[in-house]
Formats: sequence, structure tokens, C-alpha cells
Amino acid sequence: MIIYEATISEFLSDIENEVMVDRLYEVYREKIGKTSKNEIRSWDHSLQRMSNVLRDRQIPRDAKAAIEFKIPNTGKRVDFIIAGNDGAEDHAVIVELKQWESVEKVERMDAVVVETYLGGGRRQTTHPSYQAWSYAALIEDFNEEVRTLPIHLQPCAYLHNYIIEEKDPLIDEHYQEHLEKAPVFRKGEMQNLRNFIKQYIKYGDSNNVIEKIENGRIRPSKSLQDSMASMLQGNPEFVMIDDQKIVYEQIMNYSRTLLEADKKGVFIVKGGPGTGKSVLAINLLVQLIQDDYFAMYVTKNSAPRDVYATKLKGTMKKKSIDNLFKGSGSFHAADPNEFDVLVVDEAHRLNEKSGLFSNLGENQVKELLNAAKFSVFFIDEAQRVTMKDIGSIDLIKKYANELGIEVFEGELASQFRCDGSDGYIAWLDDVLEIRETANAHDLGMDYDFRVIDSPTELLKMIRDRNDRNNKSRLVAGYCWEWVSSGKNDREVHDIVIEEHDFSISWNLGNDIWAIASESIDEAGCIHTCQGLEFDYVGVIIGDDLRYENGQVVTDYTKRAKTDSSIKGIKKKMKEQPDVARREVDAIIRNTYRTLMTRGQKGCYIYCTDKALADYFKSRLVKVYKEQVEVQEYLVAETKEEY
Repeated sequence: MIIYEATISEFLSDIENEVMVDRLYEVYREKIGKTSKNEIRSWDHSLQRMSNVLRDRQIPRDAKAAIEFKIPNTGKRVDFIIAGNDGAEDHAVIVELKQWESVEKVERMDAVVVETYLGGGRRQTTHPSYQAWSYAALIEDFNEEVRTLPIHLQPCAYLHNYIIEEKDPLIDEHYQEHLEKAPVFRKGEMQNLRNFIKQYIKYGDSNNVIEKIENGRIRPSKSLQDSMASMLQGNPEFVMIDDQKIVYEQIMNYSRTLLEADKKGVFIVKGGPGTGKSVLAINLLVQLIQDDYFAMYVTKNSAPRDVYATKLKGTMKKKSIDNLFKGSGSFHAADPNEFDVLVVDEAHRLNEKSGLFSNLGENQVKELLNAAKFSVFFIDEAQRVTMKDIGSIDLIKKYANELGIEVFEGELASQFRCDGSDGYIAWLDDVLEIRETANAHDLGMDYDFRVIDSPTELLKMIRDRNDRNNKSRLVAGYCWEWVSSGKNDREVHDIVIEEHDFSISWNLGNDIWAIASESIDEAGCIHTCQGLEFDYVGVIIGDDLRYENGQVVTDYTKRAKTDSSIKGIKKKMKEQPDVARREVDAIIRNTYRTLMTRGQKGCYIYCTDKALADYFKSRLVKVYKEQVEVQEYLVAETKEEY
């Protein structure tokens, strides 16, 4: 999606006539949602400077300019694109615009990290050359037309306020690798930028390069589980961008420094659904192993570990796989500092006790900190979904303090799921009344979210999408007894909705539900899908979430008796009723939030409570009518996609 597109001539005219801010503001509101004119005006200075750059007689006026192109399947945007032809081939010059005035070199980090003034203070961030290159790499990776036509992408960065120094850290040889891939242009180097553009843009955009970049066929997103074997062989399957790359480099730097000094440390990584926590965790594991550290990947939830192990069969010995991936209950008997590094994913799911009967050890957080010289905890406290989940940032810090362990923190914000839509996550949190956000009535992006009036139709839609690549699944809230447990028979149905003549079994133990093709005829639950991702997810919302008296309410009594996630709630209701109500309310809301963020491309829901379905529709007033009207078109189009 592009916020603004025009010929160079039209762009220059809009700047000259001072209508650019108004046009950007209107289009941004229409396509993205709420914004302010002040936010748009913050671009004004940079766009003025780009207009000066493009006022060169040798840059063709019928070349195209595009502003704010959203990279597919991410939340990232390219600031400025200039498209045209060099007389033989099509090119698009990608310009990353920065208003920075200075940077400092960061010595011990990989050659991608600089420090500059951002958000009210000095912060570490990616070098503009790396950022521009990584954005170009992502576009090429996702867009088949860019790759196959080809359209040659030429990334660069323009820091028009940057004050050149005698020994300038911005162009230090430390960053040479990325400067060669994407040059930077500073204040006073406008002519150099013009010359760079003119190398590739000698003629206009007669082949509609901008349109092909925006509307080109998008290759299906890679999933972590499918890329696991290649990653463990050292292949860079995912381009890490912005905050992802910064956190990765910080962790590698702190871990190496402390291990060399024989000191202990812990790094806490905060991040919501789809911010790349698991991808970053596996990248860390791979690099640590290559550096000959004794490292392991740890999760409490067995579902991702089982999927990863299955995907690695045939590429590694079973013992090697078992030594890479461990459950969080495996460390209560570990010796102090037995491991160099433990990478703990889904740390919000950690329990107090370990063992089948929850009778082993003292506290999993403390045991993991004790067992490793350096530990990394990836955490999203809004994904705690059982009464036993005790993982929290405060608890990690508490035990780190007791054990004399130095604490570091980082945060992931970049969105790689839900079509890269931070807006969808914000809208969902607002709708589920988890937190109030600005996204009251729209998703912020073109994420395929629909409210379906029949579970039968919901299953049919998910089956249709699953036929393409076995990457779509049906899931449900835990409001139906697990009658089929232990029987492994799909003919024994658990989820029965009589008014729609619908029934299906919970996920069976025959295969790994997330990847077995037969699983499309089973409904997954929170425990079999958390930590994993699919292209499309269908969610059956049960009676534990309803809409009454103008509010979304939860009702733990509608949960199945076999639901172990709220085991002990009745006792706690008697002893601490207010605390128990808050805890179980959060568990139910967090469960549906987690289920509804498993889909990279779309999420379809059916609500047993019609009032809740109507409420969801009312919260989609800006997009729901349009989605219904084009539903048949979307189905046909996405079938062609595969």
C-alpha cells in the first residue's frame, strides 16, 4: 500500500503549491486510519528536501515518485521511491529519509548499529544503510514481480540535516559492508544523491514500476517451522530489521562480554504477538551454537518444540534435536551455570513447579536463571493463558536480583504477523477490552478479518485455504469437554453446535496437529497453537466470552470441566474472589487474543453469542460492509495466488 503516488512533475507541483500535507493527510486517514496533521507535517521538511533533489533537468519528469510504501507482511514502510528506466532495465531507487544531525559509532556491535538522538534521548538503532538495504531485501523477497521481471532495487539513505565530521562515524569503515550496498548522502551532498538517482533513472516509468511494486504478486510468507532446518545449517532465512536486529546484536554483545568475563546476565525481551520473538530466538540459538557455546532453546509449551523436532527429522540425529529443544521443567535438578546460554521463548508460560504432578523444583524462572551463565527471556505478559502461568518481568528481575545477575532489557515492536498490522493488534486489544487504543473502528491495514455467521461456513473457508499449502487451521475456546481424549477417533466429536448441525473433534494425538494435513478436520486449542503461526486461522468463540449490557464480559463457568488452564479457580474464588475474578477474566481475554493473532494473512471468527458477533461487526463499520461485498472476489483471487 502506497500513501502517495505521482509523476515527478506532479510531485514537484504539489510541493510548490503547498498542498502535499493536505493530500497526504486525507489519503493517510482513508487508508490507514487516525493520524494528525502535525504528524504529517513532520514529513514536510524531508519532502521539501527531496523536491530540491529532484529539481534536476536530467531526472525525467515522467519518472514516478511514491511516498510511504508498506512492505508486505511487515509493519515497515519505505519513505520514498523513485521509479523509471535506465534505457535497458527498470529500476526503483529506495530512499530512507532521516532528520538526524549526528551519530556515534558502536564499537562492539556488528556493523549495523549506531547511536543517535531518537524519541527524546540517545538510542541505539540500525545504520541507515542497513535499514535501506534490509527494506529492499524484504520487498524483493516478498514480491515475485520485482524478483522475476526483474525490477532492480537501488537502496540509499538521505540524512539532509546531518553535519559532516572530519572523521565521520556515519561512514566509518566499520559500516563499509552496508555502505557499499546502500550509500548514505549527508547535508551538502545533494548533487551526489542526484548523480546516484540519475545512474538508474534516465527515462520515465513507462512500464508502471510503482504499480508493480504495489500490486505485484506476493509470495506466501515463510513460516519459522518450515525454515528451521535451513536456519540451523547457518542459512539466513529471515532478514532482521530495525528493533529486531538491534535486540539481536545487543544480546550477542552482552552474552559474549559477560561469558568472557565469567559473569552472569539475563536479557528480557518484551514483544507482542507477531513481533518476531521466536524468529529472533532461533537466530540467537544458531549463532550461539556456531560460536561453540553450550546453548539450548527452552519453552514450556510442547507444541512448537514438537513441530520443530518433526521438521528437523532426517537432517539431524534425534539426540541432537533433543539437546537443542527442552521443556522449561527440565532444569530443577540442573547444576549452577551448567549451560552457557538458555534462550527461553514464551517466558510468560513458565510455571512455579515442574513435573507431571507439579511437585518438583522451586520456581522455573529461578531455576533457569540458576542453570545458565546467560539467559534470554522472550515475554508477552498478555499471553498468559492459564492459572499456572507465572512468568512476568517483575518476577525475572526479582530472582535475578536475589542471584546477583545483571539485567538487560529490550523491546520488539515491528509486526511480522497479521499482514504486518500493528493496527490490527491495537484494534483487537480495544475490541476485547484488554486496553484502550486509538483503533476503535478499523484494523489499520488490509488484514483479512471476517465475522462468519455459521461454524460450518467457517470450517469450509478454512478448509479451502488449507488446500493451498496446509497452513490454515480451525481453533476454539475451551468451552467443550474433551470427550475424544485418548480415543484418537475423529468420529468422536467434542465441539457440537446443534443449531448449525455442526460438530468436530478436538485435536487428536495421532499426529502433530499444526502440520499434519489431516488436522484440518480437528479443532486446535490454545495449547496446540500458541507459539506457532498459520496463513489463516478460524476461531470459534464459545460462551465464555459474550456481549452484555454494552460490554464484553467473560464467564469462566462456561469453560469445560476438563479445562486445566483454570484449575483451582473455585477454591481461589472462595479465598480471594476479587483476585480470582481478575485473573480468570484476563486468562479468557488473553486466550482469544492469542488465538486471533495466529494468522499471518487472515482471521475468521464465529461467535456462539450472536450479540458478540454483532458487536464485532459494529466495530468494523469502516471495512466490514466492503469485505462482505467483495468476499467472492477475494476467494477467487486468493485461489489464484497459489
